[in-house]
Amino acid sequence: MATEIERKFLVKEEMLPKMDQIIRMSQAYLQTEPERTIRVRITDESAFLTIKGKQVGFSRAEFEYPIPKADAEELIKLACYPPIEKDRHLIVYKGKTWEVDFFKGANKGLILAEVELADEQEQVELPNWIDVEVTGEERYHNSYLARYPFSAQK
Repeated sequence: MATEIERKFLVKEEMLPKMDQIIRMSQAYLQTEPERTIRVRITDESAFLTIKGKQVGFSRAEFEYPIPKADAEELIKLACYPPIEKDRHLIVYKGKTWEVDFFKGANKGLILAEVELADEQEQVELPNWIDVEVTGEERYHNSYLARYPFSAQK
């Protein structure tokens, strides 16, 4: 079984280093329940179908499969909520690759950083541009943001 172990943080935008690589993403949810989410993601280069289990601590089951881009475009039409649009930047810091997402559309203004871990006990040195940890906070899950955009949250 594949397991995703990650921590998620808000970001101090003004402290971020220069970032060159941008991965544009559109993702939509076919199912969002506490026990599982089913997501379709399209990037400039590829498309994936991802199934994630319920989060326990920093971990959850994750199964991700490449699919034809045309299939992903059709699946997005079946989504429960409008797609999330974001630009992802990759930053390597102290041997770890951080994914920094700049959300667009109804989630504009939200910037989240995620780092994947080998196990839940792994210690990771936080860059100076990391702000508050939001791991496990539902309102920062992408599936939640699809239903309740950041711009509408108080």
